[in-house]
Amino acid sequence: MTDLLMRPPETRTDEPLVRVRNLTVRYSDDQPLVLDGVDLDLFRGETVALLGSSGSGKSTLMKALTGFAAIESGSVDAGDFDVANLQRGQLRRLRSQTGQVFQQFNLVGRLSVLTNVLTGSLYGAGAANLLGTFRSSDRVRALELLDRVGIAHKAGEPARSLSGGQQQRVAIARALMQNPRVILADEPVASLDPRMSRTVLELLRQIAREDNIPVLVSLHVVPLALAHSDRIVGLRHGEIVVSGRTSELDADQLAPVYDLGDEEED
Repeated sequence: MTDLLMRPPETRTDEPLVRVRNLTVRYSDDQPLVLDGVDLDLFRGETVALLGSSGSGKSTLMKALTGFAAIESGSVDAGDFDVANLQRGQLRRLRSQTGQVFQQFNLVGRLSVLTNVLTGSLYGAGAANLLGTFRSSDRVRALELLDRVGIAHKAGEPARSLSGGQQQRVAIARALMQNPRVILADEPVASLDPRMSRTVLELLRQIAREDNIPVLVSLHVVPLALAHSDRIVGLRHGEIVVSGRTSELDADQLAPVYDLGDEEED
């Protein structure tokens, strides 16, 4: 691990909900490591900003947390799950408990906002899922979540009619519909204007605190990370090069995260 700036972690008495130790990921034997010896803890109620250029390994790290990227060595413990050794059914259950928010929203544009949010309840719907219907209790909860993210008045409109910022809030409500134990937000504001970026990041941080769950959000923009996180982890070429409490970091200290060689997609 390149030790450019590694601050000691804040002393905590609680156990991390997600613990990553010496994680390495390689997509094929003839390619270099995408992640090389990564350690990461995610605690309840905190927002962690994951900084790095394209190609640094941010997206791969998020995929490894839910078993979408094969772990070559090391360990990923997420609650009761040993991610490196899960069977298919266990992986499905892990993913059902992980809320994911993406850059491109991943909504079904022709469906209503309410229906898009309701899809977050499908794993736990049981027989109703098999029938292609939604329970009345789920409809009530979906409307409550839309109200929480500030767009309940758009519930009946097709998702494609909404602005980018509104669509991202629908995606967040859909993630909350899963009753997640952790939220992974992969470049959630890359397609948004600065004002809406701040709104979405503050919403995610509020969710972390109010729901007492970890939120891991990957970003490119240093000022956004400094303004909207409790802790910052910086990746470069698959290694953590900066890690510390946001209150103890500034832009100059985060500069080692970026260099001119980071040009390939992660």
